[in-house]
Amino acid sequence: MKHSSFNVTEQNQRIESRIVVALERISEAFRVLLWNESKERSLSPIQIQILIFIQFHSTEKCKISYLADEFNMTKATISDSVRVLLAKEMLSKETDPSDSRSYTLSLTNQGRIVAKEVSFFASALEKPIDKLSAEEKSTMLNGLLNLIHDLNRSGVISIQRMCYSCSNYSKENGEHYCNLLKSVLADNELRVDCPEHQLPAGN
Repeated sequence: MKHSSFNVTEQNQRIESRIVVALERISEAFRVLLWNESKERSLSPIQIQILIFIQFHSTEKCKISYLADEFNMTKATISDSVRVLLAKEMLSKETDPSDSRSYTLSLTNQGRIVAKEVSFFASALEKPIDKLSAEEKSTMLNGLLNLIHDLNRSGVISIQRMCYSCSNYSKENGEHYCNLLKSVLADNELRVDCPEHQLPAGN
């Protein structure tokens, strides 16, 4: 028998349901903060997310197909948003010499200014987290990493660049180890978005 996390009676009986509803509340806060930023900038939420993503990620990830997978949207939807950002002169594109249909996106000077400013839209979420103890933060991070990893493996979330899904990551005797850094990682050092992330062979 399936349980609905939004059934108040079941919430009182199942901690899993209460956690799901708590996560829904946090996602709502994220949406509100992003929407407020988008209204102020006369940009859509996804346009802001695209600007922020391009600001902080490597060139090979700044293509329509990758962005579509990153944000779990169709290429057509991403293309429409990119078209607006190009028209607003916040993005520029460079065609791939080997494939005229493919191009890489980069920020213009104006785009860099806007991307830097909007990248702080979620700062309000860090304030309550900062009040937690180091142990509470570490426990929260590990719980969320495990949740994201399982959602990725089940196909709910597409792209992930976290330690758990990296070919350089291993865990032995309860210790996290990075083969790239050649070092043991503490629980609070595990990464959610690693620039050196490498998928295991066959993925």
